Amino acid sequence: MDFITSNSELMMEGSMRFLWSKQSAILDNISNAETPGYKTKYVTFEESLKKSLQSASGSASPSGAFRQALESARPVVHTSASESTRMDGNGVNLTEQGVELARNTYQLRYAMNAINSNLNILRTAIKG
Repeated sequence: MDFITSNSELMMEGSMRFLWSKQSAILDNISNAETPGYKTKYVTFEESLKKSLQSASGSASPSGAFRQALESARPVVHTSASESTRMDGNGVNLTEQGVELARNTYQLRYAMNAINSNLNILRTAIKG
């Protein structure tokens, strides 16, 4: 068992994994905005986390199962099969993707600042 990593740090790690996957999907969408037949990708994390936490809730060791659930939850990339914004079947809305890119960038920055803050606290505790 890892005694240094807290549950909040595991949650931040999962959040960073999700945000990084979302950033990648958004950039794929933008780069394929002119590709005929391309369908928009989107990333979810909540369903995976919820499923992991529900399976952990029935465990005999709730704290260990909770940590395991946080570690095992992964983002899921979906493709929007029915969405199409153009005659050639392309489903990318560049305005929407630009807004999502900006929002995701701010969320990534916030998560990185939170991780850096926690690491600074740990560094201070180690140095004394």
